[in-house]
Amino acid sequence: MTVLKDIVIIFGLSTFVNFLFTKIKVPTIIGYLLTGILVGPHCFGLILEYKEIDLMAEIGIILLMFMIGLEFSLNHLLKIRRIVFVGGFLQLVLTTVITMVMARFYSLSWTGSFFIGMITALSSTAVVLKLLQERSELTSNYGRTVLGILIFQDIILVPMLLFTPALGGHDVGGAAQFWMLLLKAVMVIGVLYAGNRWLMPKLLHAIAMTKNQELFLMSILLICLSVALLTSALGMSLAFGAFLAGLMISESEYSHNAFGHLIPFKDTFTSFFFVSIGMLLDLSFVTTNYGQVIFTVFLVILVKTFVGGGTAFVLGHTFRGTVMVGVAISQVGEFSFILAKLGLDYMIIPEHFYQLFLAVAIISMSLSPFLIKISLPFANLLLKLPLPDFMVKGIFPLPEIDVPKMSNHLVFIGKDSRALNLSVMARHMKLPYVSIVFDPALARKLQQKGEMVIYGDSTNLPILQKAYVEYADIIVVSVGNLITSLNVIEKIREINKNAYVIIRTKHVTDIDQLYNLGASQVIPEEFETSIELFERVLRKRLIPETDIRSVITKIRDDNYGIFLEREEYANLALTKELPNIEIFPLEVDDGCSIIGKSIIDVEFRQTFQVTLVAIMRNHELIEHPEPEIIFQKGDIIYIMGKPEQINNAIDLFSKVI
Repeated sequence: MTVLKDIVIIFGLSTFVNFLFTKIKVPTIIGYLLTGILVGPHCFGLILEYKEIDLMAEIGIILLMFMIGLEFSLNHLLKIRRIVFVGGFLQLVLTTVITMVMARFYSLSWTGSFFIGMITALSSTAVVLKLLQERSELTSNYGRTVLGILIFQDIILVPMLLFTPALGGHDVGGAAQFWMLLLKAVMVIGVLYAGNRWLMPKLLHAIAMTKNQELFLMSILLICLSVALLTSALGMSLAFGAFLAGLMISESEYSHNAFGHLIPFKDTFTSFFFVSIGMLLDLSFVTTNYGQVIFTVFLVILVKTFVGGGTAFVLGHTFRGTVMVGVAISQVGEFSFILAKLGLDYMIIPEHFYQLFLAVAIISMSLSPFLIKISLPFANLLLKLPLPDFMVKGIFPLPEIDVPKMSNHLVFIGKDSRALNLSVMARHMKLPYVSIVFDPALARKLQQKGEMVIYGDSTNLPILQKAYVEYADIIVVSVGNLITSLNVIEKIREINKNAYVIIRTKHVTDIDQLYNLGASQVIPEEFETSIELFERVLRKRLIPETDIRSVITKIRDDNYGIFLEREEYANLALTKELPNIEIFPLEVDDGCSIIGKSIIDVEFRQTFQVTLVAIMRNHELIEHPEPEIIFQKGDIIYIMGKPEQINNAIDLFSKVI
């Protein structure tokens, strides 16, 4: 009964706090931490015994790390092994050494200083990966580096746990313990490889074939918790085991289904983790020692940002990536709490420094969402300083590609699969194009394949000008993030008022803002997916194609029809004056019934209420064609009308372009 009461208190206060924070656009993580502080024993004391809360918090971390593993893959992890081992080792050692030296000024012993340096070097896997996941930056160039460093920290946690008693003067078994640890590591790698290669694909296929969703969900949870328990039994963390379980399933065809099933569980249980962290903070200690706490928080964030950024620079990041990686791992991690408690138990650090460490860790975690959000604008601000060229471009700069002067070409902006697929299609159709990608690793890979790719931030005018955006006639922006999309449109419109700019966005509610800044057409992802599914339903019911096109057009018009036509073509003034009017190209193909007929014979206006405005024949445009002109195979005709009228006229043609 007590547990149920505690859960109700946490849910009730979390709901209220997060409602307020959502209104003022503050991340929900801060709301959960604040909830923990308020209900904890050091504030209102609504929850005094929280062992059960800790259990639910641990389940939350297990599910979070499992889903991070699902998003990744074993092959992807092998690709970033240099980041994991080189980057992770550098960050850990440098942070430990610098923090140890600074801790000596706090009158700590060398042993205590080394211990504080060691646990300060760890960053928060839960906070950082949750934020990167929400921002869709987990697979970005800087996101991969952050993940690699965090994975190394999770791996090194095991030796740290074994080494802590030795710092307190206790016997830890020496060489025998080391060889046992090595044997366990080999066992884990073997289980991971076998599970990913053979066991999981066959097991999940057999379960999926039962078509029982409850069985599928229970099996996924069983796999996650079983592997976590196995690694825990081997002396490693439950969270690291859950990450490995996710990796085992990640390359299976059922990984996306598993991901979708677990999202509600992950969000619910992860909230308990952040609440439990907040409950540890002793507000009376913070108020009594506020000067020391504030100074130490600033010092820790500064040191970790510089060391993390320096590590990213050594790994080849540009200045922007350096700043973003450094800021992302500038907080103290959740696993440090476990080590700090051990340090107190073994008398490595006194009570005062234990409380100081808890305060610094929790406050730094609370600041992380804000710091990560401003990291890119902050990096752009610093770039205005006269920095050396090698700092701006990194020590492994991408080769400059020679982009010939272009006009009336396509520009694709974005690094997701949609933008990349568009460039493949454009190359197939022999259309001139340039892609702008904000990911140096991906840009390098595409350049090696012969793609016309520019690396850079598309919110910067020099990058847009390098792609000759001012002369482009069509620009496609597929970056996902609304704020970035708005910035890109604003910059595009500064140098090109007439280009047709197509924007992909996630939500219908984003449409108005994007059009107001100059988008020509906005494709809301969530709504278009629903339309595509509905189209397939109608076709399965054998509804005539004409009726399908008509109803889909009406659905689009009802939901965002007022936004459908805001084209800014300078040479199409008529479409700007008449709302909901389109000019549509149609190809006269083999099976076309109008071949050999004249414009008078077809009677576009009388039959379909559309107007024929031009004909493209043998790459020459015939404007205002004479009524007697005869249609030939290969002609491209341009008709003008409302979407539903154009849909009716399409039936005359066998191919739409």
